[in-house]
Amino acid sequence: MCRRPLSLLVHLGLLLLCLLPGPSCAAAESDLPRGILRLNPYAVPPLSLQDMDGQPYSLRQDRGAWTFVHFWASWCGPCRREMPAIQAMYSRLQSQGLRLALVNTAEDEDTVFIFLATFAPDLRPLLDRDGQATEQWQPRGLPATYLVDPEGRVRYQALGGRPWDSQGYLDFLRRLIRAPEGRP
Repeated sequence: MCRRPLSLLVHLGLLLLCLLPGPSCAAAESDLPRGILRLNPYAVPPLSLQDMDGQPYSLRQDRGAWTFVHFWASWCGPCRREMPAIQAMYSRLQSQGLRLALVNTAEDEDTVFIFLATFAPDLRPLLDRDGQATEQWQPRGLPATYLVDPEGRVRYQALGGRPWDSQGYLDFLRRLIRAPEGRP
């Protein structure tokens, strides 16, 4: 007779532990590197921009592959620290099928060129000159990264700078590339 209230208390206690920060819920998300959030999949917002050479890009052209959609700006300290890691990560994973949409938010070409020449000279930036594309994606801040699956659904998000070229993040991204159903 008393088992039911005890069972309820145990379940409530476990739930409260999962709400606290720290490793108590690590088993549920143990396959995710720090700072990566698994989302309920949703269709990608539109993303059609031009690169610095005026060449058009549409996220639709990357359907069929995992795409790393990254929003950044040169004035953003975490963006500055993170960009070399993105370049290193992408140079390792591009040949394995990962695509990259590197979206600069509302800066002029000269600023973007100078920044990337210093921090990531091999990456192709997309220019969101008026910030409207960024607004459609609604990041809560910069930098913001979204991982889009081959079917065109946003599956994961990372807010803030990440060490994308470290082993845990590289392994996670490799698992995504090999497992197109969306779970590493």
